[in-house]
Amino acid sequence: MIENRNVNIITDVDGKKLVLIHDIRFKGKRQIDWNDVEQYLKGYVGDSYEIVENSERIFIGNELPEEYTESESRKSLMGANAKAKANAATAIPELIQIASNPTYEENRKEKHGKNAIHGWYRYDVRFAMPVYEENVLLRYNIFHARLLINHAENNRKYLYDILAIKKETSKPQQDVR
Repeated sequence: MIENRNVNIITDVDGKKLVLIHDIRFKGKRQIDWNDVEQYLKGYVGDSYEIVENSERIFIGNELPEEYTESESRKSLMGANAKAKANAATAIPELIQIASNPTYEENRKEKHGKNAIHGWYRYDVRFAMPVYEENVLLRYNIFHARLLINHAENNRKYLYDILAIKKETSKPQQDVR
């Protein structure tokens, strides 16, 4: 388990759960050091967390750090979305806890024969990250994403990746503290 994380779960004005990430751990104007993110994620391996909505236990396996940082979906991310994915790594336990709206999909790739023999689940999550200007907090940007969870041969469910990270543009939260 990773210690010293400044993350909490809040309920927004619409009654929806949101993970609030207070500190930006992975910074970079142009480039995120994904090796640092991968090393950070290794601190979760062996842990498990429960989805509050359905009491499902989700495990963190050895595949998460590499898949999270080296997947094609990650490599296509740029700018704020790349920074959001990197920093979402600091909120893995809370993101699992608030996961909602599950969808199921059969496994279609032979290479996932053991790690997703019972298929894949995708859950919706939302998180917010602070925006600073000259060390002054201006607002929080809110992001939507999908947790990708595989249902393995051992009948456990494992977090595999976080996909489809997209910044919410409708109404930025000014003060979500």
